[in-house]
Formats: sequence, structure tokens, C-alpha cells
Amino acid sequence: MLQRPLSLHQADHPTDRRTFLKACGAAAGSVVLAPLSGCQPTPPTPEPAGRPSHLVQFGHTDLWVSRHCQGTAFRRHLSREGGDAEAHKLIRHCIDIGINFFDSSEAYGHGGSETALGHGVAGRRSEVVIATKAAASGADGKPLVFTREILTRKCEASLNRLQTDYIDFYLLHGADKLTPSDEQYSPPRDTPTLEHMEEIADALDSLVQSGKIRYWGVSNHLAKQVDELIEIGMRADRSGRSRLAGLQDYYNIVSGPRRDFMSEELFPLIRKGNLGLMAFSPLGEGRLVPGREPEEGSPLVGVIEELDRVAEELGVSRPQVCVAWVLSHPEVTSALSGGEKPEHVEDNFKGTKLTLPAEALKRLKAASDTYNELMAKAETEG
Repeated sequence: MLQRPLSLHQADHPTDRRTFLKACGAAAGSVVLAPLSGCQPTPPTPEPAGRPSHLVQFGHTDLWVSRHCQGTAFRRHLSREGGDAEAHKLIRHCIDIGINFFDSSEAYGHGGSETALGHGVAGRRSEVVIATKAAASGADGKPLVFTREILTRKCEASLNRLQTDYIDFYLLHGADKLTPSDEQYSPPRDTPTLEHMEEIADALDSLVQSGKIRYWGVSNHLAKQVDELIEIGMRADRSGRSRLAGLQDYYNIVSGPRRDFMSEELFPLIRKGNLGLMAFSPLGEGRLVPGREPEEGSPLVGVIEELDRVAEELGVSRPQVCVAWVLSHPEVTSALSGGEKPEHVEDNFKGTKLTLPAEALKRLKAASDTYNELMAKAETEG
């Protein structure tokens, strides 16, 4: 097994950092951010000599990643069972064409996705950045509370399946049962969580200190908890401890209310904490994939027509435009998609190299706004 690489910089937690202004106002548990002052963002780590030019820095970390992150939550053409030779071949193909960032989770195929990823990167571990996630449930599927013991056990199981000694970026896949979320079983959105967020930060820091993981983050959390984790990491009494490094969240041109949640609540926090962001499902969970056309009258029709007009004008494909739209937002580090055929992966990857003209972005935003309005109207009438 490979040993954990040394960090390119050790001083991630300056003690003279001023405190950000507190977020104010919390309607239905959401965070309304006040303007930030007295804060200097963490200076970027210089790109190491010899690093491929298409890689970008993930937040304040020393991870350099491709703007396409290949997901391994195989659902259609490839198996989640871990032994699928075609899945292993696809992963190696990703590395060959320049993709070095991979995402998995213990929740995908009961760990089978991690097993497949481990096989796929075997012999090439030093070339890739691996992100995987701890599910907010046990083997029985019931919600649990993230504790140091539970996270250590989950992390060690993931390490075994991935056949590696370290995980580059380890995330909580969702909020546990003590943390408010959008799930029905969770506590009310205004439930105090600061103390529990500190316990979680301590538990994840212990994994960093042990060398099992390099950085940690969260996925599918409310802005309130993300802000608490950022504030915890900035406290002077936590100098020398690891801090929140990034997020993984759903974001695309047809993500509906989630689009506005991201731009109005999470994007300011990403800038505040200098976080990386893996934006998953740039093709709207497959709804924007060519060949899966919506029914007549669907709110999707207008968006797809505009996507196709832009694609035709630029001489590219619709998926490339979808990926480029996501990456046109500077808060997004990588677009996370799960193409299961080499040609689909290659097409998505090409989208990371496409810069959309300002006029095209304006038209696409208008189409996305109209989609949101139609969806809201349909929900009200329904």
C-alpha cells in the first residue's frame, strides 16, 4: 500500500486571522450572510512544478484536481458490485485522458463502488485524488449519530475497500440524526447544532492526525452547519487542527430551488471559508442527456432548446454546455458526473475546457429562471 504524501504546506491555521462577521437572520433555519470584513483569504498554494496545467487547486488544500470529477455511483451500464472489469477499465481510461479526481461512497452498492475504484486505480494511486463519503446510516439503513468511533470504523472500512492507506478528501454524505436537514426524520431546522458540529470537527480532525485522511468536508448540509464548521475552523484555540476543506452538493441549470440556495447561501460561505466545491449532476440526474427527451409541455423543454441552440452555435454537444455552465461559476471547483461509457466521459471532460460567451450565459440564465418559475407554478397548482 502507498504511504500518505506529505502536505505541501503545514500552516493552514494562522492564529492572527480576524473573526468574520456573524451571519444574521435565520428564516426557517437558513443563513442570511452579512457582508464580511476584516478577513484575509488564505493565500493560494503555489502550483508545484511539473503539475499538469489543467489541474486546479481544491479550496485551501494542496490537492490539485481536474475540473471533471468522475463519479462511481454506477447505475445503468456498470455494476456497483466491485468486480466489474468494465468499471475498472473506465476508471483507468479516465486517468489516461487527464482526469485525476474520483468520487465514491460507502453507500454506493454497500461499498462496491469503493472496491471498484480501488481496483481501477491500482498501480496508479499516486496519480489520483480520491474522495469518498461516510453514510449517515448504519448497515441496517437506520440513521445514526456521527461519533469518533463510528467515523473511524467507517473510514477504515473504506480504506480497506479502496486498497489504500489514505483518503484525500473524506466527506459526511449527509447530516446525521442530530443535525437538521431536509429529511423528514431530522430535528427541526432551528435546532442548535454548534456543539455537535465541534464534536464532528474533532472526530474528523482525529482521522487527519492519524494519517487516514488528508482533508474533510460535508455534503447535503444546511448552510447553518456549513457556517458553523467554518467558524469553528477559524477559532484561534483550534490553531494547528484541520478545518473544513470543501463541499459536495447538487447544482445544475435545472436544479430548481437548489440553484438559488447554492448561489444565495452556499456560494458566499464557499468564498468565506475558501472551500472547494464538487457540484454533482451537471446533467440534472440524466434529464438533460441527449436521447432522453422530455414530454411535450414539460418545463424542461425550454431549457433544453436553449442548451441546444448554444451548443449548435459553438459547435459542441449539449452535455459540454451543461458542464461548462456549472463551471462558469467561480465557486465551483469540479463538476461531478458519472458517465459510464468512455465516449460519455470524454464528452463531459471536454465541457471543462469550454468557456461560454457572456451572451450565451445570459440566455441560459433566462431559460433557467423560466424553468424555476414554471416548476414553482406547477407545484402551487398541484
